[in-house]
Amino acid sequence: MVTTVLLPSVRRFKSPEERVAFFERIEHRFAWQARFTTLAAGLSGFYLVQVTGAWHLYADLRFWWLHAMTLIWVVFSLMLFVLEPLVLHRWFRSRAIREPEKTFRRIQRMHWLLLVLSLITVAGAVAGSHGWRL
Repeated sequence: MVTTVLLPSVRRFKSPEERVAFFERIEHRFAWQARFTTLAAGLSGFYLVQVTGAWHLYADLRFWWLHAMTLIWVVFSLMLFVLEPLVLHRWFRSRAIREPEKTFRRIQRMHWLLLVLSLITVAGAVAGSHGWRL
C-alpha cells in the first residue's frame, strides 16, 4: 500500500511541505497496523516452525526461502520497532525539509526494494512448500 499507492500519490503534491505533512500523518496512523501485523507474522511463523519441528530446515540451503522470510521479517521488525521511532522519523523530517525530492526518491526506492525482495521470497516459499527445490 505504501509503496504502490501512498508514495506515488504523495509525490504528486505541489509543495514539499504538503508532502511531508501528509506522509507523516498517514504513516503515523499506518505504523501501528504495520507493527501489529509484523508481530503477528513473526509469532505465527515461530509457532509453525516450533510445532512442526522444522528448525532443522534452517541448516539446509534448499530452504533458502525460509532464511529469506526470517531475514525480511527481521528487517521489517527493526525498521518498524527500532529504527523508525528512534532514528528514521527525525532523519526523514530533517532531510525532507532540506531536500524533499531526493528524500522521497530515496524512501520510494527503499520501499520498492523491500517489496521486490518480499515478493521473491513469497514466490520462493510457495514454490518450495510445493516441493520445488534448487
